[in-house]
Amino acid sequence: MSATAPVSRVVVVGRDADLWLSVNALSSALTCVGVQVVAVELPTRLKPSHVSATLPPLEAFHTKLGIKEATLLRVTAGSFSFGQNVVDLSGKVPNFFHAWGAYGAPIEGSAFFPCWLKARRLGLNRSFQHFCLTAIASQNGRMLLPDEATATFGRTDYGYHLHTMAYVAYLKSIAVSLGIRVYEAQHVEVERRDDGSISAVSMDGLVSLEGELYVDASGEDAVLIGRSLGVASEDWRPHFTVDRVMSARAPAFTSIPPFAEIRMARAGWTALHPSQAATGVVHAFSSDLVSDDAALESASATCGVKLAEGCFHSVNPGVRAQIWERNCVAVGGSACVFDPIFDVEIHSLQLGLVHLLALFPGSGQFPAEQAEYNRIMRSYYERIRDFQCAFYALSPVEGNFWQKAHGLALPAALAHKIATFRARGDIAPMEDETFLPESWQAIFTGLGVVPDSWAPATDRIPSKRVDEEFRRILEFINKKVLEQPTHDQYLESLCRPA
Repeated sequence: MSATAPVSRVVVVGRDADLWLSVNALSSALTCVGVQVVAVELPTRLKPSHVSATLPPLEAFHTKLGIKEATLLRVTAGSFSFGQNVVDLSGKVPNFFHAWGAYGAPIEGSAFFPCWLKARRLGLNRSFQHFCLTAIASQNGRMLLPDEATATFGRTDYGYHLHTMAYVAYLKSIAVSLGIRVYEAQHVEVERRDDGSISAVSMDGLVSLEGELYVDASGEDAVLIGRSLGVASEDWRPHFTVDRVMSARAPAFTSIPPFAEIRMARAGWTALHPSQAATGVVHAFSSDLVSDDAALESASATCGVKLAEGCFHSVNPGVRAQIWERNCVAVGGSACVFDPIFDVEIHSLQLGLVHLLALFPGSGQFPAEQAEYNRIMRSYYERIRDFQCAFYALSPVEGNFWQKAHGLALPAALAHKIATFRARGDIAPMEDETFLPESWQAIFTGLGVVPDSWAPATDRIPSKRVDEEFRRILEFINKKVLEQPTHDQYLESLCRPA
């Protein structure tokens, strides 16, 4: 390929959601400009108990791919999620809600949060989540259908809980319908050029497939960028206690909650992801503190039901030293492995695809695009890592697991963020954040971090005026929640066959 010739074929090697979201996104965007996208499918690693819990940006991404929400939820027996309810089973930490939506509304041009901080200091007995429309709606089992009034109030976002095997099958069916060429392979090997770049991918030693750009969507195996090109991974283990995860399946709730729940116990945490078909369970722990058998027993006790289809896997958080190396781009788990808290895996894949398309090379030489992709993706991944680290560093839950977490190193950017928040309730702004300031505020305050002060400009607003606005916001939220259909009703109407 000449230096000025355009990229004409992209070969995507991978499995499961990483593979099929990648080929659908790349094909949808690039086929119209003459770029062929080819998929090489490796054997699945999915288990029947796996549930994909997603963040709000996926809905817009699906829309760009032509995925209909009703069809998606019907074929995956999925549900909506307006956030995560965090529960300390010891009772030391009051339950709090990390919502996908706005908390409060500005008061006379000032941000809501410092007004709430000051009011709490003066005796207000309403928690931060009481002022979040999506939190209150979901905790009452309601959907939230936006209208002009809710749009004025603020964000009302949502994610999904999707049965992963069904989700992947649906994504693959879309790829096939688009005419994407699919090869199945048990193993792949890489053929290299003199400059070290990939010239072809050999499948099971029988067929070689050439392209100008290769995308590694093989998850933690990183068969192209790691195993073949030898790009090392920077270890994030010093920041995390979890190194082992169990996935299992519990019965579906009689009435499906439109949120996930994270239950913190002495030996780790357990997340419940409700869907129409079942409840996905994720139990995270440290293998040097708890055995697999003890973890299964602990998760069952935490859920209060017998768990089925339990499976275990190790977790090794870390990011590739180079995410785009030569003519190979890593996306999803091959680029970065995250701790399981807060369900960021599919979102990290989406980030990689969006920025790859934004920086897609126009010719065979792309050092500038490569350098910018590596810079921005590392920045995004580190900000996500910091948000996850905050959960462990600040949790006051007792037990060996949490004590071990409290002794781990804090990334410098997170230490600065915590110090700034403790001092005056500010969320230090940083580039490439996935989680908005309100998410940081919800986590910090929910875990018991109380700022020493607030922005002085808040003091200019009369207390009476603040009280009036608080009452108005609470009345608006209560009124809107009562107008909404239940989550069960909405799912039934949405998923009903035509």
